[in-house]
Amino acid sequence: MAALVRDNRRCRRCVDAGYPLASMPVVESALGQRAMIVGQAPGSVEGVEGRPWRGRAGRTLRRWLEMDEETFYATFYCCSITRCDPGRDPGGRGDRAPTPTEIALCRPWLDADLRLLRPRLVLCVGGLAARHVLGIRRLTERVGERLVLDDAVAIPLPHPSGASGWLNAAENRLRLAAALVVVREELAKLGVLPDAAG
Repeated sequence: MAALVRDNRRCRRCVDAGYPLASMPVVESALGQRAMIVGQAPGSVEGVEGRPWRGRAGRTLRRWLEMDEETFYATFYCCSITRCDPGRDPGGRGDRAPTPTEIALCRPWLDADLRLLRPRLVLCVGGLAARHVLGIRRLTERVGERLVLDDAVAIPLPHPSGASGWLNAAENRLRLAAALVVVREELAKLGVLPDAAG
């Protein structure tokens, strides 16, 4: 894993293909992680700090999971569909979504992450991650569902971005609350959190 992370940080595939990226790859790994979070792409804060889930969305995600930073990063191998900050959306709302070509250029990194880490739990955060990792076309009805990904339990979650209006709907807030119960149950099985039943 250390060699993979080192090589990923040096990747220039998208830059060489002419994409205007706002950062180089953002990847982080610690030893012993049995869970993985897959997001869409790093944002501007992550690009500057060189560490995933550092901005507002990361703080929101850690609040959802009821984890401090140390526990979060010790628990989850954090990666994304594309590894570089794609920059701001030209429309001015949020980050630019990676193009299909950028996604294809980055896919070997995700495949290698899954093959080497062999996580027991995979959280796919946001529609793009759920679509490209789990083949889910419409995220809303599948949020919190336990799915199978090789030997892992995979759970799709909404994206915690402030640019998303998904949580404005009361029924979606209920979906998220139920999904987080499922996530906590799976983390308890890994010994990361106390067993919810006990």
